[in-house]
Amino acid sequence: MNYQTFRPLIYKLTPEQAHHTTIWMLQLAGWFSPATALVRAMYRAKNKGPEVTCMGIKFPNPVGMAAGYDKDGLGWRGLAALGFGHIEVGTVTPKAQPGNPKPRVFRLVEDEAVINRMGFPNKGSDFLAKKIHHARGNGFVVGVNIGKNKVTPNESAIDDYLHLARQFFPLADYLAVNVSSPNTPGLRDLQTRKALLELLEPLNDEITAAGHATGRAVPIVVKLAPDMTDDELEQALDAIITTGMDGVIISNTTVKRPHLHSSLAQEVGGLSGKPLQAMNNDLIRKVVTMTGGEIPVIASGGIITPQDAQEKIDAGAALVQVYTGLIYTGPELVRDILNFGLKYK
Repeated sequence: MNYQTFRPLIYKLTPEQAHHTTIWMLQLAGWFSPATALVRAMYRAKNKGPEVTCMGIKFPNPVGMAAGYDKDGLGWRGLAALGFGHIEVGTVTPKAQPGNPKPRVFRLVEDEAVINRMGFPNKGSDFLAKKIHHARGNGFVVGVNIGKNKVTPNESAIDDYLHLARQFFPLADYLAVNVSSPNTPGLRDLQTRKALLELLEPLNDEITAAGHATGRAVPIVVKLAPDMTDDELEQALDAIITTGMDGVIISNTTVKRPHLHSSLAQEVGGLSGKPLQAMNNDLIRKVVTMTGGEIPVIASGGIITPQDAQEKIDAGAALVQVYTGLIYTGPELVRDILNFGLKYK
């Protein structure tokens, strides 16, 4: 029975109920070896790659699980069985926080999109650290997406990010700095050139020192919003390159509402899914042009089909990440993208 068969049953649940149910199923699939083997067999791709070396890391394939799905590191074993080349957990904050009031996630089925205003709900960094303690070294790459607590003022944000960088340096293959969620008040103000310089320089110093002490490099990437003007984007990229960051994730969700049909279109929050595909492709091309290809781009936004993933690669992305596409096409999306055979120029 494929995903499309039981999707109507899933849609009878609220989006958050469905999310918690699938995380629970992935936990079960990851903890019991026969279940893990069954999931691997069901979703095994005929094409295993292509293998990609990016930021000094060898990725077994270009397809990753975007941040926001496995916030607390509960389902990474099950996700790995689906064939992901990398899994980005989080966004995690130093202290546990409940996020914004419910309801806060909305399916725009007619548009194959989602609006969320979650606000970084998570169980805190100590909880996540325990859950992913044994994640590295299992044949896939682990990224940890880090953010500040809602109650932390922007002028003290560096303390939160440094705390998280220190805690997850030993546990992550790379760190992703989230300054772009639209659902934490004032967070996107950290994307200005000045704010990024003040945030990223000490972060880079911290991770570089840790790398020298341990002999292990942990790249840092920055996740940007799709709603910046060209000038704002150029300034942000300049700060990212100046401070020695290793890559960018393009992009977070958008507050724009392009050509939507759903009655839920005006819900407050970040929009993800199919409506972002063209916008995201254009943004990837801009970033590649503005940076001269100096740093790699991880593409996140609007991948519903294998062809969508190939368009990201054609636009200049080194890796791709999926999330909302899984809600509409199911876990076989990873297998289908790999079997499609992504090609690099």
